[in-house]
Amino acid sequence: METFGRIIAAARKAAGISQKDLAAKIRKEDGEPISHQYLNDIEHDRRNPPNELIIEQLAKQLDLAAEYLIFAAGMLPNDLRKDLAGAKPEHVERAYRAFRENLKKRPNHQ
Repeated sequence: METFGRIIAAARKAAGISQKDLAAKIRKEDGEPISHQYLNDIEHDRRNPPNELIIEQLAKQLDLAAEYLIFAAGMLPNDLRKDLAGAKPEHVERAYRAFRENLKKRPNHQ
């Protein structure tokens, strides 16, 4: 699997959007856009993946599934994190087993 940054870079290039233009469309919590240098650092894996708010905006702008980007970032979506907060260990274990099994069923899995 590609890194988070490589996924973003490839999708941006495929869409024909410059880093500067994409960065201007992505807003931080304070409403200010991210810098194109920050986006460049993300794309070159010099920064950790951003928070879910920024990931969701990147997904929308690049026509990617937010869930896929959150997975590529190595994160749990906020809604699942909240749902799992009070979960019993055996429920979490079952959920991860089901997740693994589902991934193994995908086409072309080696």
